[in-house]
Amino acid sequence: MTVQENTSKRHIEELLRGKEEEILKRWVEISSRPLRGRLNETQTAKELREIYRALLRSFDHADGATELRALLAELSRSRAQQGFTPGETAMAVFGLKDAVSELVEAEAGVEALRGFLWLSSTIDGLGLYTFEAYTTAREKIIADQAEELLELSTPVVKLWEGIVAVPLVGTLDSARTQVVMEKLLQTLVDTGSEYAVIDITGVPAVDTQVAQHLLKTVMAARLMGANCVISGIRPQIAHTIVTLGIEFGDIITKATLADALAYALRKSGVEVVGRRQTRVAVRTEES
Repeated sequence: MTVQENTSKRHIEELLRGKEEEILKRWVEISSRPLRGRLNETQTAKELREIYRALLRSFDHADGATELRALLAELSRSRAQQGFTPGETAMAVFGLKDAVSELVEAEAGVEALRGFLWLSSTIDGLGLYTFEAYTTAREKIIADQAEELLELSTPVVKLWEGIVAVPLVGTLDSARTQVVMEKLLQTLVDTGSEYAVIDITGVPAVDTQVAQHLLKTVMAARLMGANCVISGIRPQIAHTIVTLGIEFGDIITKATLADALAYALRKSGVEVVGRRQTRVAVRTEES
């Protein structure tokens, strides 16, 4: 950096330090404008003040630059969680240029103008970093939400003492199969269940890949000492399975979840007896 550039840089630094409150007030106004009241102005002022002071420290110390990037990353993460766009987030940083330019125009000096050009380039870099940090934060939020939805879409429920069920809805891929298998095996351990019903009524189609996923889940449960029953095989799916030549081997299959539950109950020593066509009495072998 030349002597002239150093002089210009020091000039703009002095301006930023000497007019801190004035610049901050104007910066908050400019940054809050596109948010249209969706963010508390007091909170915005607090965030921008921390960033502003970290910027001043970054002029003299490397630690200040590290702190500045950390604050910008936190700002991006917070705005991403609150649903703001990357443009709205980056504009919070770019607004500083507008706030400072008004003072530079008032001075109308060559050194002030050169210093502002240097500051403008610095702020552009910070704005770009904010945009990148926002993208990273948003991708993580989406990934976390997808994982949570995957967990919610693969519940394992206890139907009866010793009997659990996994009602599947939607497409069954490798990632989801892994979640199903882990949750099923953990539930078998926690409940000591001997029977597991895998209901595929909500699975739109069964191809070779889906069948392989189901077979892996059944085999994993068997290794835990549990027997599996696959239910919900509709006529169209049965036709597809036969056409593809998919072999389920000795795995028990039932047309409906009710049929599968009745089968598991019988194997568990529970007899279901109908009374007056509207009541159901349950009788165990011991009774």
